[in-house]
Amino acid sequence: MTLGARLVLGVVLMVAGLLKVTRLDASIQSVRLYQILPWDVTAAVGSALPIIEIAVGLLLVTGTFVRVSAVVGSLLMLAFIIGISSVWARGINIDCGCFSPGAEVDASQTQYPLELLRDTGLLLCGAWAAWRPRSPFAVDNWLFAPVTEPAEDPDPTIADDKEPAR
Repeated sequence: MTLGARLVLGVVLMVAGLLKVTRLDASIQSVRLYQILPWDVTAAVGSALPIIEIAVGLLLVTGTFVRVSAVVGSLLMLAFIIGISSVWARGINIDCGCFSPGAEVDASQTQYPLELLRDTGLLLCGAWAAWRPRSPFAVDNWLFAPVTEPAEDPDPTIADDKEPAR
């Protein structure tokens, strides 16, 4: 189950990041449309977000530092849930900018319930992977494999060649 959870969250994050990383101006604009962060901060967040999404997605897909990357992925989903809930509650009509350049849209074009459902499912995938990080096909299995100690030699001061009992 963890393999599926980390692959689903990882692939979604990688795709979202890759679709935005070549258009950082659109990513910045998408962050600005939420009207949550100060103007100057939105440039940093909009520029960093696609890179973070790609990095965390790659870590999850490869199974590297699964617990940490799953927590970061879950926190990203939580931030997205808060952002989408905020614009919905304030009556701001935007495309979330998750997989495309965000834009203002007509109220009939918003998909907030579906976006919140999707992000909640992804949050649950991340939470599961953080809770149970061990899974097949993970780099962590190699990086953090238990080290087995060789069997200890008996004390060399004790002789093995006891005389047989008579």
